[in-house]
Amino acid sequence: MKNIFLICFFTLSINGFSQKKESNFETITLGGGCYWCVEAVYENLEGVKSVVSGFSGGKVDNPTYDEVCTGTTGHAEVVQITYDKNITNINEIFKVFFTVHDPTTLNRQGADVGTQYRSIIFYKNEEQKKAAQNIITDLNKAKVYNNPIVTKVEPFSKFYKAENYHQNYYTNNKNQPYCKMVIQPKIEKFEKVFKDKLKKKS
Repeated sequence: MKNIFLICFFTLSINGFSQKKESNFETITLGGGCYWCVEAVYENLEGVKSVVSGFSGGKVDNPTYDEVCTGTTGHAEVVQITYDKNITNINEIFKVFFTVHDPTTLNRQGADVGTQYRSIIFYKNEEQKKAAQNIITDLNKAKVYNNPIVTKVEPFSKFYKAENYHQNYYTNNKNQPYCKMVIQPKIEKFEKVFKDKLKKKS
């Protein structure tokens, strides 16, 4: 029932966007569990130029993946998304975000447990901050989820790119069990809800 409500909530609120000649790029940094999952979804959203997996929100400079996995650096696994505001917008970016992960579980997504898997939005300007706060308020009021949203909304500070083997992980490792069992269902859900907003395949 929750999934049906969520699909309806977002489908009814998605509008078309007009194309313009000049690009108007902006970035947003999001954490929604394992960055392999989030990256794989946004790489297929129309208007997204690039998605980079990495770390934000911690207290250690240039952390490694192994260090972040200990949960002691304070970082969250995140993706830094660059998108064209003439094709998509921050509200649609957030609609995808709240569709493909569970924002009600504190410091975990499924079997991935730890502060590095927390649900978090690092905003870079007031527009992003207000949009994040508004969609969280709307989702809570509509009782889309059985439990309150625990997603944090914090100002962006630093982003550290993860090691190269983490980039485009799903594309490069589709046959691995984690990709088949965890990432693929998220992609399928995204494609179902946002079928009109998928990148055109060449």
